[in-house]
Amino acid sequence: MIRSRRFRFVALAILTILGLSATLTAQEFAVGPVKARPGEIQSGAVPVPGKDGHSTFIPVTVIHGAKKGKVLALVAGTHGSEYPPVLALYRLKDRIDPRTLSGTLVLVHIANLPSFQKRTVYFNPYDFKNLNRVFPGDPNGTLSQRMAHVLTEEVIQKCDALIDMHCGDANEALIPYSYWMISDKKSMDDQTKEMVLAFGLQHIIIDTGRTKDIADSKYLGNTAILRGKPAITTEAGFLGRSDEDDIVRNINGALSVMRLFKMVEGRPDLAKDPVWIDKYEVVNSQFDGLFYPRVEMGATVTEGQLVGTVRDYWGNLKEEIKAPFGGLILYIIGTPPANKGEPLYEVGRVKK
Repeated sequence: MIRSRRFRFVALAILTILGLSATLTAQEFAVGPVKARPGEIQSGAVPVPGKDGHSTFIPVTVIHGAKKGKVLALVAGTHGSEYPPVLALYRLKDRIDPRTLSGTLVLVHIANLPSFQKRTVYFNPYDFKNLNRVFPGDPNGTLSQRMAHVLTEEVIQKCDALIDMHCGDANEALIPYSYWMISDKKSMDDQTKEMVLAFGLQHIIIDTGRTKDIADSKYLGNTAILRGKPAITTEAGFLGRSDEDDIVRNINGALSVMRLFKMVEGRPDLAKDPVWIDKYEVVNSQFDGLFYPRVEMGATVTEGQLVGTVRDYWGNLKEEIKAPFGGLILYIIGTPPANKGEPLYEVGRVKK
């Protein structure tokens, strides 16, 4: 009888321990092999499988708060020469205490490591694809497509909300602004509007032109929205510089959205006197050659105003680039190379 009681006690103890272990395991948050328990920070490499001789990984940090809350993904380095968001996330990693954090922060430090390593503008050096045009990706596709697939499955699918953090690439002189991407659901749009205001950049594009095809969502932020995850895209930084003001602007924006979601204490610092852009257009070059801008980033232009010229490699005029409508120059190429089909500038019309 005594042995039977002892056996039942030991069995109950083992079951209790196993149950506790299962509970703790269930509380883990994992992005690929990077796993963190509540109150922990864990960093590591999320692998992108190799094919055709090319493989890579995505450096990720998971900050798993001791308190329950939202899962917010912050993604930097989708384009490898956009440095202020990348540097901002490394500072943010050192700033957030998981013991006081409510929810989970997923920091994708450099989404496009091959481009970062090779210092390329726009494109992955191994397949010459723009990572931010191939979502949701393909596990059997090229390297960029496989990277997009991993980000879709391991980051977008596991978060509650996402910020795709960009800036002017190494060739782009760009003023700070955000994209508020309009979906087919008012409830989603209300959430993303709160997020874009909380991030705090004054100029906000009302973006109604993103594809609604979930199988060909193209953009990281759009992919999240089409999967029911509120997302915004931000732009803060220019010409491949590691400018301190823009690093801080990215940090403050991320923290403000975290306050909005009550992940950390305090109130969000909302954009003051936001300027809404209700129409925008990216103007591409029709020729290879050299671009000579006639205006600077942030300039106000009128319809038909000369924005710049393109000359061939012998200095002959090939094209006069004029504004399609009046508005604000959101970014303009600040380096000489002009390539057929690639952007020269973006103009936005201010909503009245």
